[in-house]
Amino acid sequence: MGRDLLHKNVERTSVTKASPESERNPDKRVAGYFSQVLGFHQDEDGHWVVELSCGHTQHLRHQPPWQSRSWVLDPEQRQQRIGQAFTCGWCAQGADSATLGN
Repeated sequence: MGRDLLHKNVERTSVTKASPESERNPDKRVAGYFSQVLGFHQDEDGHWVVELSCGHTQHLRHQPPWQSRSWVLDPEQRQQRIGQAFTCGWCAQGADSATLGN
């Protein structure tokens, strides 16, 4: 008749994606939607923007509690990120850098 409310629902755990280090191609490009950080610049409003090897850019705002990226405010910490893998949201959506207008 009715559903047993004491019956526990067994759900599968989500599968986490492996770290970018395990997904490198032989030619040293990062597989999937990962790109490499080439540098940073500030936009006209003073917000930091990351420049990626795929040709895309992405704002990196530090606006707690919504966006907590205090590292982007520190020049030394930004410098340490250059050359590291970065997940590109534009590539994940299949966007072509030529159509974005950076």
